[in-house]
Parts: sequence; structure tokens; C-alpha cells
Amino acid sequence: MAEQRKTSIGGQALLEGIVMRGQHVAGMALRLPNGEIEVTEKVLTPLREKYKFLGLPIIRGVVNFIESIVFGYDCLMESAEKTGLEDMEAESKFDKWIEEHFGDKLMVIIGVVSAVLGVALSLFLFMYLPTLIVDAFDKYVTNGILDANRLHPLFEGIIKIIVFVIYMIAVAQMKDIKRTFMYHGAEHKTIFCYENGLPLTVENVRKQSRFHPRCGTSFMFVMMLISIFFSTALIVFFPGLGASRPLWVAAKLLILPVIMGVGYEFIKYAGRKDNLFTKIASAPGLWMQRISTVEPDDSMIEVSIAAFNYVLEHDDIIKAENE
Repeated sequence: MAEQRKTSIGGQALLEGIVMRGQHVAGMALRLPNGEIEVTEKVLTPLREKYKFLGLPIIRGVVNFIESIVFGYDCLMESAEKTGLEDMEAESKFDKWIEEHFGDKLMVIIGVVSAVLGVALSLFLFMYLPTLIVDAFDKYVTNGILDANRLHPLFEGIIKIIVFVIYMIAVAQMKDIKRTFMYHGAEHKTIFCYENGLPLTVENVRKQSRFHPRCGTSFMFVMMLISIFFSTALIVFFPGLGASRPLWVAAKLLILPVIMGVGYEFIKYAGRKDNLFTKIASAPGLWMQRISTVEPDDSMIEVSIAAFNYVLEHDDIIKAENE
């Protein structure tokens, strides 16, 4: 039987590719329009190594989340450019005018606008909308019972989870997103293959599970469950917060870093331990991966193996762990 291994290498699916992250080096592998696989090195400089206090439990989760979002977005934009997604449609007169007047600044502007819109949409869907729905339900159906019995956070959390599931199912229907979810599945299978001590071949990777406990989808789901607990605690200890909905939303934003930090620590723990507690606690997130991951084809597995092998060969810390 092959020896079981654990690794800190994690990945992210891109447009026609995957980026695998080690401690100091990441490998971004893309399937180019000509069919070749291009692997690019990305040097990582974690802030927690420069400022030691940022590596403390809970705090490191917030820092890692922000760094992952920024790094992942940059890789996603680069993958869109290199795989030809931006060249699929002919330029309109407006597109040409924008390019002439803004030039190289165009991608920066698009990136900033996209980020702002993305944050605004997330706040609306997962902060304001659940509160609005539960408020309306409590006012017109239960006549204030939810607020009176401090059940408002619980029902908000349930609505938030429902919105998240519906959102994931909806985006999964898009052709490009479905292919990205297939690469997501290839990423998980490759990591599992390595952790199971098997050679990284297409045949071995293909046999692995696509549901991994150390996953961004699981992290998001765990954060929602933890937010229910912390939001309920807020109402119990500070009942006056519920009287003003803007104040209530602001309070939830303030505890968001704590929720991210706790969620990160749990995902790290679940990735290292395989016991009854982690199996039960990880089950909802693993179920969500039935939506966010799809069985990949062999060409996608090849890309994932290329990215993973690059990190194994070039990240000094990862290499040391395997010697």
C-alpha cells in the first residue's frame, strides 16, 4: 500500500488552466489555443513572513484570504488573456475607442471596476438580502417572533446558505464556468493522488475523488455556518443591535474577519485530520463540491499535473518536505 502524505500545496482553477501554490512558489499551467501546456512561475511573498504577528492563528486566516483573492484574481485575468478568451469577439468601435484612449491602463480599470462590482454584489447577496428577506418574513408572517426569540441570525444564515447554493447552481450552467469547475475537479484529484502516495500520472489522478476537505468552496460554506454562531452570540450579548438594520449589517461586517480566521483554522485542521468531528463538520462543504467541481477530462488532468509538479520541483520548502 502506498504511504499516505500530507501537503500544504493548494490550487485554484483558472480559465483553461490551474495555478498550484506552494510556500514561496506557484506554478500556473495553461492549455494554450495551440494545444500546448505553458507553465509559468509565480513567486510568492507571504506578508506573514515579513510581519510575524500576521502569522498568528485567526489573523493568518484573514491575511491568507486577502492574499489569495488578490493573487487568484491576477492569475485569472492572465489566464483569460493568454488562452484567447478576450479575442473571441470582434472589437466594436467603442472597444477600439476605449483601447486608443486608455491603452495599457484598460485592464487595470476593468480590474478595479470588476472588483468593486464583485464586492458590492457579494455584500448585497450575502449580507443585505438575507436580512431583508427575514425582516419581511418576520413582519408579515411571524409577527416579530423571530426577533423576539433572537432567532433572526439563524434564519438569516439559512437564507444565506440557500442564496449561495442557488448562485452556485446558476453559474455552473455557464459553459466557461463549467469548464473551470472541471479544472477545479482536476486540481482536487491531483492533490489527492499525491497525498495517497501514488505517482502523478493521468491514470492515477483520474481514479481519485474530486471532493477535498481543504477547498475554497468548503471554506465559504464553513464561514456561513460559523457566521450563524457568531451572529447569534452578538444578538444574545448585544440585543440592541437588532433594532437598527444598518447597525446590524455594520456589526456583521466588523466580525467578518474573525469568522474568516476561524474558518481558515478549521479548514487547515480538517485537511490534516481525518476523524469523526472533521467528517461531520466537513460534510456540508464536501456536498457543495458536487456543484463546484466536475469530473475533468484527461487533457485537464495533464495541466493540473504540470502545475503541481512545478511546485514540487521549484519550491524549496516543499522540496525539503519530500527529501
